[in-house]
Amino acid sequence: MAKMKDPKQIDNLQSTIFNMKLTRKVIIPNELGLHAHAAGKIARLAEGARSEVYIVRDGQEVDAKSILDVMALYCPCGTEVVVKITAPGDVKVLNRIVRLIETGFGEL
Repeated sequence: MAKMKDPKQIDNLQSTIFNMKLTRKVIIPNELGLHAHAAGKIARLAEGARSEVYIVRDGQEVDAKSILDVMALYCPCGTEVVVKITAPGDVKVLNRIVRLIETGFGEL
């Protein structure tokens, strides 16, 4: 017979999942900044998410699945942005987008 988990353990697990980091800060490292081709790469990765994915700059939050919205943020080299997801199940997408940005969109 399976042993029931202690309710306290369940609460701790739920708290851990709830507090899972759903945002990551990253600096745009490439000389051309976040241009159309780079925005397209972000949008393609974001399309793989089940939930919403956002790019945030100076408090302005845009849909990462929209190339035009991402480009409208105007992010030259050195700009700090936040990549944000709305569900813990999309952490892999978050990490892929951050890795893409950190590596200069393959342009470095």
